Amino acid sequence: MSTALGWALVGGVAAMLTAPVPALHIYNVAALFLLWVTERGIPMETEALAFLFLGMVTGYTMLSVVPGVFFAVPDESMAFTILPAQRYLLEGRGYEAVTLMGMGGLGGLGLVAFLAPLAAHVLPAVRTILQPHLPWLLWAVVTYLLLSEWPKGSERPPAGWRRWWDGWRSLFAGLGTFLLAGLLGLILRVRSPLPPTVAYQGLMPAFVGLFAVPWLLTNLSAQVSLPPQRIGETVDAPPFLVLQATLAGVAGGSFAAFFPSVTGGIGGFLAGHATGQRDARAFLIAQGATRVVYYVGGYLLFFVPGLQLTRGGMAWMLSTQGMLYGPQNLVWAAASALCVGALTFLLSLGLARLATRLIAAVGYQRINALSLAVVLALVYALTGWQGLAVCAVATGIGLLPALWGARRLNALGLLLLGLALGLAGLEAPVLRMLGLLG
Repeated sequence: MSTALGWALVGGVAAMLTAPVPALHIYNVAALFLLWVTERGIPMETEALAFLFLGMVTGYTMLSVVPGVFFAVPDESMAFTILPAQRYLLEGRGYEAVTLMGMGGLGGLGLVAFLAPLAAHVLPAVRTILQPHLPWLLWAVVTYLLLSEWPKGSERPPAGWRRWWDGWRSLFAGLGTFLLAGLLGLILRVRSPLPPTVAYQGLMPAFVGLFAVPWLLTNLSAQVSLPPQRIGETVDAPPFLVLQATLAGVAGGSFAAFFPSVTGGIGGFLAGHATGQRDARAFLIAQGATRVVYYVGGYLLFFVPGLQLTRGGMAWMLSTQGMLYGPQNLVWAAASALCVGALTFLLSLGLARLATRLIAAVGYQRINALSLAVVLALVYALTGWQGLAVCAVATGIGLLPALWGARRLNALGLLLLGLALGLAGLEAPVLRMLGLLG
């Protein structure tokens, strides 16, 4: 099994080379790699591919925090995290934010590795119990997400009808974002304008438009000027706070990994509300743990004997190459993820130092402009002009919460609405009503 660890480390190196690229998700990289291997007929054992993907997804979760904090190009699992992290960045503490999230990620990986041997005995029974309740549980998540946008206003609201609008605009923006993103998701599922040759990248331009491009546009329009970033040798995070925040993050990440279409951002959102987190340090640590458990823990579910659960794009791609079950594989996978996570955590600190120097040398506005160019070039390279058109529509939707003060998590209606309708048996009637089905 040392070969398996070697493949995981190779995957970690691949993540190191690609994670710093703005908006380049590791699922896109893995899909391109798998397509290249398949088209060229390169023989590759399922076990080698599984551990390569494991290293890639583990390295991505640890290293993508750096561009997410310093360059504000988040994926869907960073949508809830980025505001506190950006506040740290504006205070010259971006390196500290990366460190805190990395600590949470490493703690989450350690707990996942410790509990992995128990998964085969517990998770199949849990799935059997929860499977009949998935429809109403998912609708409960959607309802709570929308109700959390309860009317709120500024400290000094204007008079007259504008006072009413000041309080309710965030709620309307949140509902509008969720419904429009959900409609876009339904259209992409049944009448996608993307060519069939790029079907494996079907949601990529939508996610980039909903989450990455609006951040970059708002950064450019705001003309943000960052203060010098401090590189501290220590972090003010007491052990009990780290433990408490990590456990909360693991709980949220586990929920997101186990339930379909519930992302790490939503898992972190629910965990933060359930535990009443108000300390920014605890929040960042918990979000780091949530992301890792969501991505890596969800992928490890593929290895659990008797579960047969495929969660996340990486596991779906691997499932096309065969199945890989067995207690030994699960333990080695968890141990390999912990090793790759520890190495990439150290690398993330080096990348964070490099990012502070890059910002000082190049300037934050230039980096945002370059990042926007890279993002759009990637969308065009992977999905063509049709992908750019989808990205433009998604960007309009993604700007709603940015302009009207709603949560960006509502953009995950792209995934949630279609699945919730499908589980309730309502997807086909809604599609017919919208004219999307004949």
